[in-house]
Amino acid sequence: MKSFQEFWPYYLSEHSRPSTRALHFVGSTLALGLAAGAVVRREPLWLLAAAFSGYGFAWVGHFGFEKNRPATFQHPLWSLAGDWKMWSLMATGRLGAELRRLEHPQR
Repeated sequence: MKSFQEFWPYYLSEHSRPSTRALHFVGSTLALGLAAGAVVRREPLWLLAAAFSGYGFAWVGHFGFEKNRPATFQHPLWSLAGDWKMWSLMATGRLGAELRRLEHPQR
């Protein structure tokens, strides 16, 4: 893959189960809160907790529900961008339309 535009459909295919996407959303939301808390409270260790939250929830989804390896292992930057694109689409209620647009069946 040579661009994020090529990677995005693959990324979504690796997140075909609603449970995996929900775990990503929860983990990413907690990571945002922890990162904000780290800044406000000047607690740098909270940044470590943010990383564990984001990756921990996501990896439970991948290993436990999807039965696949997270895309982060092969494409870390595109995967991070995909995480936040998926998060924003979920937060705004537009992920279903994006899945239909790309013809990804939802399990």
